[in-house]
Amino acid sequence: MVGYLIASASSLTEEERIRYKATYCGLCRTLKDRHGQISRLTLNYDMTFLILLLQSLYEPEEKSGVETCIAHPREKREWWRSEISDYAADMNVALAYLNRLDDWRDDGSVLALAESGILKKAYQETAEKYPRQCAAMEQSIMELSYLEKNGIEDPDAAAATFGHLLGSVFVWREDRWQEPLYRLGDSLGRFIYLLDAAVDLEKDAYKDSYNPFRKYYGLDNEERFRDILKIFLADAVIQFDFLPLVKDVGLMKNILCSGLWTVFDEKFRLKRGNKNGSGSV
Repeated sequence: MVGYLIASASSLTEEERIRYKATYCGLCRTLKDRHGQISRLTLNYDMTFLILLLQSLYEPEEKSGVETCIAHPREKREWWRSEISDYAADMNVALAYLNRLDDWRDDGSVLALAESGILKKAYQETAEKYPRQCAAMEQSIMELSYLEKNGIEDPDAAAATFGHLLGSVFVWREDRWQEPLYRLGDSLGRFIYLLDAAVDLEKDAYKDSYNPFRKYYGLDNEERFRDILKIFLADAVIQFDFLPLVKDVGLMKNILCSGLWTVFDEKFRLKRGNKNGSGSV
């Protein structure tokens, strides 16, 4: 359930594109500095959105530069980072560790066990600094595991567990903004969980894996799923608009209103194409 909080590249201005990539590169550098080179393998764009959000809300000092890196040794790239990047890097590693551990417990994946072992020290350090967030992550993953193992195909219950996880991660500080930030993260978490379920329905049915939308397998689901997802995304946008954000608002709205639908639209576009193709044979 990672990789959905992305921007729609075709809708970005050149300034937004540069800013977005620089945020991502800053997170990558922060991961290396805080948790070592191997932690960069856990990098994804989801925490990039969180950085933009919290940076716009709290406005800590930014540091920036233009340098090469191990991934791009021949091309200098712009980057910027702040203490928000530190927080996002820690959350990124914590989520990656717990996801790998959960994969090992559920599927017996030896690779996942090895990866969790590599990330264990980083997770322990993060849990000491952020016990509230890590406790919420652990609780949510345990609840999801319970639903999956007992075959409880309740979309609301499953989505609520991931909503609580992401809502807790969105709360950096326990202050006046913690409630709207939690509600924003909660709505986005529910959206992302159900989006992942919608996109993976056919694959999960084929593998006989857990999916809360299993009862809809084999039906024409595009509009049904889109309508369900719109409810949670509308809640997220309401919470987003409540916050006094100025910097990078256009970029974040691109992610919320356009980029979040990228995987869903691609999945169902291909599905429609396959149906059309099979019908013409």
